[in-house]
Amino acid sequence: MPGEHAVDKDSPDRSAVRSLARLWPYVRPVRGRWAAAAAVAIVASCLSLVIPLVLKWMVDGPVAEGDPGGVWLGALYLLLLGVAEALLFGFRRWLVARPLAGVEARMRAELFRRLQRLPIAFHDRWASGQLLSRGTTDLMLVRMFLAFPLTFLLVNAVTILAGFVLLLSQDWTLGLVLLTPVVPLVVLCSLFETKYAVVARRAQDQVGDLTTVVEESVLGIRIVKGFGRHRSQALAFRELAERLRSTELVKARLLAGIWAFITVVPELAIGAALVLGTVQVADGDLSAGTLVAFLSTALALRWPVESLGFLLAMSQEAATATERYFEVMDEREETPGPASPASVPETPAPVADGVRFEGVSFRYPDAPADAPPVLDRIDLHIRPGETLALVGGTGSGKTTLTALVPRLHEATGGRILLDGEDITLMERERLRALVSVAFEEPTLFSASVGENVLMGATEGAAEPELRRALGVAQADRFVAALPEGAATQVGEQGLSLSGGQRQRLALARAVVGRPRFLVLDDPLSALDVHTEALVEAALREVLRDTTALVVAHRPSTVMLADRVALLSQGRIAAVGTHHELLRANAEYAWLMSGEGDGETYGEGNEER
Repeated sequence: MPGEHAVDKDSPDRSAVRSLARLWPYVRPVRGRWAAAAAVAIVASCLSLVIPLVLKWMVDGPVAEGDPGGVWLGALYLLLLGVAEALLFGFRRWLVARPLAGVEARMRAELFRRLQRLPIAFHDRWASGQLLSRGTTDLMLVRMFLAFPLTFLLVNAVTILAGFVLLLSQDWTLGLVLLTPVVPLVVLCSLFETKYAVVARRAQDQVGDLTTVVEESVLGIRIVKGFGRHRSQALAFRELAERLRSTELVKARLLAGIWAFITVVPELAIGAALVLGTVQVADGDLSAGTLVAFLSTALALRWPVESLGFLLAMSQEAATATERYFEVMDEREETPGPASPASVPETPAPVADGVRFEGVSFRYPDAPADAPPVLDRIDLHIRPGETLALVGGTGSGKTTLTALVPRLHEATGGRILLDGEDITLMERERLRALVSVAFEEPTLFSASVGENVLMGATEGAAEPELRRALGVAQADRFVAALPEGAATQVGEQGLSLSGGQRQRLALARAVVGRPRFLVLDDPLSALDVHTEALVEAALREVLRDTTALVVAHRPSTVMLADRVALLSQGRIAAVGTHHELLRANAEYAWLMSGEGDGETYGEGNEER
């Protein structure tokens, strides 16, 4: 699980401060507003410390002298101080709300951009729910930290410091009594931070796991209902929800413990100071007004002290959220330019040479060291304008080989040339403009039919290109029958369409840009016999003008090709025409006969 990748999430060397410090580049543009908000909050908080001084004046003055006018004047001062404090705190909220929402939006936008640029190998490893939780829940926690705990850790520290200065100035002996809990509080807060950080990380990872289950159940609702698996899915969800609930209860117990300790210990100190102060007043060593002011100041400091527990808890949650965010942001994205120019020999100027695979090998990064490569020293030449069918049993590496051409995966050995040019020396944007792909599992986006198809076209493509592509894919009739034609919204994953309709739209997207090189991964597998024949007839016209590699499982698809390459156990076992291989190669004849039912002929690698 992706949450498990954070190798040092439970490390004792983990530092919440170092994690949160990485937010500075995002906070820097709004630092002025944040600093102003913090200053306003400090002023507002310190106003509450003026109230005890007013009370001291009232008790030792108007109250002691029996002056009702002075009492009413003191009450007016207290009211004005309370109103000023409330207005200042409201102003602080206004100062930070918009800029910090902007910080969250910027971080979310950068996360999305990074996800688009990360290699396919990254997305193969990470569950989508984990990525979704990082872009939603985690960033919300970061924004809440910037808006509240970050400010009030500073505000409360200043308030506590100013308050203790006032306490010591009023009576240093009583002040020392109130300072006695400081050492145990510091020790306990340190222990709490260490334990809470681990549990907070676990909870946030479990939220990601739960999000993954919900997303998979929604996207796979047809499978769930079709096989009557709603109970098992509900049990899986309940198990994860219970696990998250248990973790949240551990968090609650830790927070309750620290809150209780932070509340009780200062209260005991205040009680002791009250007793000692009362004795001093009785002995005439302390005025009643000073005792009232002292106790009022101590009570005013209760909130800044008691809030430390949940402020630290929110800070730890924000720190783990920040770690999870940067786990994605720290991943190396695909380089837009050449893969490694220094290590690749220079290639001649582009010539009409088609596609060449020269000693190409591939092994997945997370494969065991002793596992055989998925592809092993592939040598293959697709001539300019030629269509080559790639045939092989399940697990032979066909899909992996086609993914290497547009560099969805990087070959771990050898090289691939397009018209004599090494693809690792080409900018990815240019490479993917030259190579168009259609996958066996078609993916459509929550957009109109036309927008989905024109994704494969160059900028500025319009209605004529769209009509031509829909015609090639034999999708024009069913698209015209949709409520709004090509402007019809297909919905999430295009599930409002049939499998064959989605596959035809994916094929239209692949051919709409008239690519020089076309890679088709069994593009007709979901079509009925009659539609397949019509699509093949139209596709032949397109294939005349392009160099194509087509993964094929059925003889009808193979017949589109000029030649056929048989891939077996990660190696090219034979190349020839369909009829030549039928006569000369037993494995190919076995695959084309359908007797193997798609199974690998002999032992092979597990196809990824």
